[in-house]
Amino acid sequence: MSVGSSEQKLQLVRERIRAFSDFPSPGVCFRDISPLLKDPAAFCAAIDLMEDHLRKTYSQIDVIAGLDSRGFLFGPALAQRLGIGFILIRKKGKLPGATESVSYSLEYGKAELEIQTDAVDPKQKVVIIDDLIATGGSLWAACTLLKKLNAEILECLVLIELKSLEGARKVAPYQLYSLLHYD
Repeated sequence: MSVGSSEQKLQLVRERIRAFSDFPSPGVCFRDISPLLKDPAAFCAAIDLMEDHLRKTYSQIDVIAGLDSRGFLFGPALAQRLGIGFILIRKKGKLPGATESVSYSLEYGKAELEIQTDAVDPKQKVVIIDDLIATGGSLWAACTLLKKLNAEILECLVLIELKSLEGARKVAPYQLYSLLHYD
C-alpha cells in the first residue's frame, strides 16, 4: 500500500492528524490520531517512515518497547516489519509476574509504569515507541525502567512531538526522533 515519496507519506500522515482546541482542558490543543488509524494508507505511511528511519539509523535493533497504550498501536506493526520482538511497558498493575516499576509526574498528578523483569536481556538494543511526547514524563519513565534491566536504549521514537513542552529535554541523554512537530 505504498503512497509515494517520503515527503508525500509525511504529508499524508500530517493531514490525518486532527486538532481539538481546549481539550481535555482550556488552553490545550489535543492532537488526535484517530483519523490516521482509520486510514490504512496513512497508517502504512507512518509505519513506512518509522521503518525507513530505523533502518537508516541503526544496524541492529533487538526489540521495540511500546508504551501503554498508544505505543501498542505502532510498535507491533513496526517490530513485525523489522523482524524483531515487541515488549510492553504498562500502567501499574496490568502485568503478571515479577515486574519493575517507576513513578513519574504528570501535569495533573502522578502515575506509574512497569515492565516485566524478564522483558529484555542485559545489553539488548531497544527502541521505545509512543504516539506523542509532550512533557516527556512517560518516556522518561520507560527509559528508567529499561535502564534498570540493563538494556541499551537506542532512542525514543514518536509520531508527534509537542516542541513547546520540551519533552526531549526530559528524556536526554537519550535520542528522540519524531515524525511531526507542533508548538
